[in-house]
Amino acid sequence: MKPRLSGWPTTTRSPFPPLALLLLATSPLAASPLAAQEPVRIPDDVPARIQALPSLREQAAEQQRWLELRVGRVLPRLMEEYGVRMWILSMREYAEDPVFWSITSPTTFAARRRSIYVFTRRDDGTVERLALGGTSQGGVFEAYRSTRPAPTQPTAELVGNEQWRLLRELVEDRDPENIVLNIDPDWAFSDGLHAGEREALEEALGPELLGRVKREPRLAMNYIALRLPEMMPRYRKIQETVHAVISHAFSNAVITPGETTIEDVEWWMRQRVRDLGYTVWFQANVDVQRAGEVPSSGPTVIERGDLLWTDFGVVALNLHTDTQHLGYVLREGETGPPAGLQQCIANSNRLQDILLEHMEPGLSGNTILANTLAQMQAEAINGTVYTHPIGDHGHGAGPLIGRWDGQEGVPVRGDALLLPSTWHSIELQATTPIPEWGGKPASCRQEEEAYLDTEGERHWTFRRQSRFHLVW
Repeated sequence: MKPRLSGWPTTTRSPFPPLALLLLATSPLAASPLAAQEPVRIPDDVPARIQALPSLREQAAEQQRWLELRVGRVLPRLMEEYGVRMWILSMREYAEDPVFWSITSPTTFAARRRSIYVFTRRDDGTVERLALGGTSQGGVFEAYRSTRPAPTQPTAELVGNEQWRLLRELVEDRDPENIVLNIDPDWAFSDGLHAGEREALEEALGPELLGRVKREPRLAMNYIALRLPEMMPRYRKIQETVHAVISHAFSNAVITPGETTIEDVEWWMRQRVRDLGYTVWFQANVDVQRAGEVPSSGPTVIERGDLLWTDFGVVALNLHTDTQHLGYVLREGETGPPAGLQQCIANSNRLQDILLEHMEPGLSGNTILANTLAQMQAEAINGTVYTHPIGDHGHGAGPLIGRWDGQEGVPVRGDALLLPSTWHSIELQATTPIPEWGGKPASCRQEEEAYLDTEGERHWTFRRQSRFHLVW
């Protein structure tokens, strides 16, 4: 049985086509989608290369194509499955709904004063897309124009606000049996209607229409979460660039043992991707572990024998990455890391394999976590799992598979179901005693992007790290 799109635990079989048919549906814009997400096999000894970004104009054209595919291919399917007739997104400038960044053109940087977007599912399954304020987002929306004469004595709640009058008129004319607003106490991605905006919107709708409002957090969450196969070629290039930048940062081109500090490396990484036209969504983090004690104050200087670690996330074309890699600074006379550290990264790699094996679509994040930890313990690996979705946001929409401080499961966010056509940061660590350090343990923390294709099979986006970056 193919997993349904719902993203919530259920025992009911979906009456609708499987996700693979949804995302691979015939479209004049969808060329060879299967080839677009075909997994690659990049050997470890092949250096990662910087992948230059196209011009900003070319990037915008690529993003606009994705936008058209998402609202035309993904959204109607979700609205049908969840029984949603109308979805209203209302926001003001600098108080945007999280969904805003997934329904707007790359040339849009903020809402315009007040922007209201209304999606209405017709009886034939197509979705009408109307904008009240803002722009058409490159033709994705149609600007709504009133078909009624202007009222000579508008009702009190709409005085002085044409947008609210138009919204009331639009909803009355379409007469939907239900209306979804983004209000939810648990899911940030489904809670984009700000308190003041909600008050004004509810006043505009009035009691009768307000009685049709229902909560459906899966609509916003899964619209953001689902990834198009057409996005994968670009995402893979972005991830290869991340690997190349980390490899350069953890080399003698950047690090001089005994002189370079971890802060030097952090700022070099951030500056490097900025020079390449990328941005970051958090400050790069570099840390060391070593046989002896790491000073608790003052700048940390990188020394020979150090185990290096970085957490590094970049953004390009609104696609986010989140990567943790390991490096080693060779001691004099060494040609590779000591055997204990080699075992540490091998244990971390094995935990990655176990997790991917258990990431079956249709299971909740908490179930996947429990199954993974049970096998991890059976194989005598000492580790923790704290994996999250990624895509339009760094910590993306969808199920959490553990938290570093929540190995017993994550309430609510761990209860959501894993879906095909989603991307995930496989984030975890394995702790291993290092004989060469007198038995002191090392934590091999790794994070690598993986994806579930339209059939739910799991693949690395580029490749995962299985060998240390080396500083000689």
